[in-house]
Amino acid sequence: MIHVLTEQNSIFNQFIAELRDVTIQKDSMRFRRNLERIGEIMGYEISKTMEYVKKETTTPLGVSETNHLVSQPVIGTILRAGLPMHNGILNYFDQAQNAFISAYRRHHKNNTFDINIEYVASPILDDKILILCDPMIATGNSVVLAYKSILAKGTPKHVHIVSAISSKEGIDFVRTNMPTKNFTIWCGAIDEELTAHSYIVPGLGDAGDLAFGEKI
Repeated sequence: MIHVLTEQNSIFNQFIAELRDVTIQKDSMRFRRNLERIGEIMGYEISKTMEYVKKETTTPLGVSETNHLVSQPVIGTILRAGLPMHNGILNYFDQAQNAFISAYRRHHKNNTFDINIEYVASPILDDKILILCDPMIATGNSVVLAYKSILAKGTPKHVHIVSAISSKEGIDFVRTNMPTKNFTIWCGAIDEELTAHSYIVPGLGDAGDLAFGEKI
């Protein structure tokens, strides 16, 4: 199942527009905060799909019965660009465990590249809900490889893949190549074009550089 949040009118659309805006992008703190707010909204939407149980809460004047999450998810992110969205989701699932995956493009002279996974830190994932953040799903390779690498820590019962902006090609690749059927994709927006160098158009540029500065 795929949810595209900009298909409905909400303040979320403004956050996506500001991410894309070349003038607003000059303020890296604003860019990070918008990614964080997108993560917060994504976390809220995902929370609606989870299991709850009734519990009693004691107030100064009595007892109130409310619904509580049965269990917290594990929030995973692909470093480094995914960190602001990760923090946004963590703001809402504030008792969640966390996982981190280092993935990067290693470019070759013929303008091709491979996705390399170098580092995985994660709790045990068996029978847990995993929320996996990658703000830009371009080819889709990073998400699929990150998920395959994290399976060494166990098999989640469901995976929520969260992205601010994705390409149609990347989404199709993820849908075809994820080694599980138990996953849901949450996108801010899906763009039609992916260039020969695997950049999303209109996209927004390099999310990691815009959030944290250019890399050498």
